[in-house]
Amino acid sequence: MIISTLAFACMNAIVKHLTDIGAFQIVFFRSVSSLFFTFGFLIKNKIPILGNNRKLLVLRGIVGVISMSLFFMSTKYLPIGTAVSLRYMAPIFAAVFAIYFLKERIKPMQWIFFFMAFAGVLILKGFDTELDSYGLLLIIVSAIFSGLVYIVISKIGKGDHPVVVVNYFMVISTIVGLAFSINNWINPVGIEWLMLIGLGLFGYFGQVYMTKAFQIAATNQVAPLKYLEVIFTLLLGVILFSEVYTLYSLLAIALIISGLVLNAVYKGKPSKS
Repeated sequence: MIISTLAFACMNAIVKHLTDIGAFQIVFFRSVSSLFFTFGFLIKNKIPILGNNRKLLVLRGIVGVISMSLFFMSTKYLPIGTAVSLRYMAPIFAAVFAIYFLKERIKPMQWIFFFMAFAGVLILKGFDTELDSYGLLLIIVSAIFSGLVYIVISKIGKGDHPVVVVNYFMVISTIVGLAFSINNWINPVGIEWLMLIGLGLFGYFGQVYMTKAFQIAATNQVAPLKYLEVIFTLLLGVILFSEVYTLYSLLAIALIISGLVLNAVYKGKPSKS
């Protein structure tokens, strides 16, 4: 999970840097470059490319590309650390979806932690006057779909290899990214080519290790670690893009992450029954 968060933080920084290239074109390059790794791995290890749970694999790809596209769009309007923090509201939406799709139950204390995280969002919007409302809407909807991704991956379980899951996601994202960017295509120049290839490299390792972590370990063991991506990304935003975070912004981000980490830890505790 730590490897995954480092990889995603590097990918986030590249996305933020590519200000002149549209979100769907970034989706295309991020996905098509990853296909070299996923197809190569599957062929080399003789793993069936089509997998077993094909309907769920396709659904994971569709839900995932919607979330990713909206996230990339939001980075045009929000500081990258803020965007990543808000996207990590996904576990709250995942918990609500799990009530209906996985028949899980939310414990009373979890609602307190969820309220803490939502309070962070309210503080972020209420006191950060420069926070763009459209960007906020994009990232919240992205988080909702990201929550659905968790549910679908849980449904797939260990029935498919992690790289098969990622490969479906990349194939669908490549098709969607190309279809929606072809009419607004901007030819990359110079180092932009290396950055676009880097999207695929970092995105591939981020996806594979995240999927593998959730498949092989208890959620309460790995879930808190994924919030390291916020810290890594926030630091990269300050160092590389001179982003400025107010005291209210940092307090809000701390509330969001604290609420989500406490929820992940609490949820993983065995019940006293």
